[in-house]
Amino acid sequence: MKKIIHTDKAPAPIGPYSQAVLFGNTLYTSGQIAIVPETAHLVVTNVEDEAKQVMKNLAAVLEAAGMTFENVVKTTIFLTDMADFAKVNEIYGSHFDEATAPARETVEVAGLPKGVNVEISMIAMK
Repeated sequence: MKKIIHTDKAPAPIGPYSQAVLFGNTLYTSGQIAIVPETAHLVVTNVEDEAKQVMKNLAAVLEAAGMTFENVVKTTIFLTDMADFAKVNEIYGSHFDEATAPARETVEVAGLPKGVNVEISMIAMK
């Protein structure tokens, strides 16, 4: 059975989608961008700060589903400039143990919602 996951500790959806959906033991998060949930403002100072806010938002969604980054089995990172890969990878990697890190792909895209530089989605399992 499908359960919608919602938390005020992550940004409200900006379209017809949920922050995450739990189906059985599997959680599918929507892509998160660097919106600060308390203010609904974008973090646009630099890609590092964007990535930190994205990971904070994802942590909140995982927590709302009773999970942590240790439950993550797959991620997708979208970047508008692959030159930012190393900066984003360092911040992303700080949330995982390298020996048990999830599968991942990183792709460069022409554009992302609200003109951000990074968006990340995850799949996690209990």
